[in-house]
Amino acid sequence: MTMLTGVIENVRFMTKGVEVDDRTKDYILKRLQTLGKVVDNVIQTEVEIDLDKKGKFRVEVMIKTPRDLFRAEDTTESIEGSIDLVVDELQTQVVRNNDKIWTKIKRGARSIKKKFTIDKNARF
Repeated sequence: MTMLTGVIENVRFMTKGVEVDDRTKDYILKRLQTLGKVVDNVIQTEVEIDLDKKGKFRVEVMIKTPRDLFRAEDTTESIEGSIDLVVDELQTQVVRNNDKIWTKIKRGARSIKKKFTIDKNARF
């Protein structure tokens, strides 16, 4: 199994009722590596894979950061399909959270800017 370095390094796999081969683990790590572009300071990543009674795979991924916890899960016929949908959902969550933070920062800057007034008697 190849080790990918980057933001997603501390990955813990938990499986129930299914054995995951190295090729599948490499695929999961490769897909999680794409999240490294939008997530900073990842403390831990947990990947849980279950096989239900109907023969479908449930994949759940939790990414812990110092500030937030991002979680997504999906159930499909294949592990690869589930991980693709889960990574897309996590990316949506992270981008939405980052946009929310930047909106708050901009709003705070605007309110501070409104409070500043220039004295008419000041010489420039």
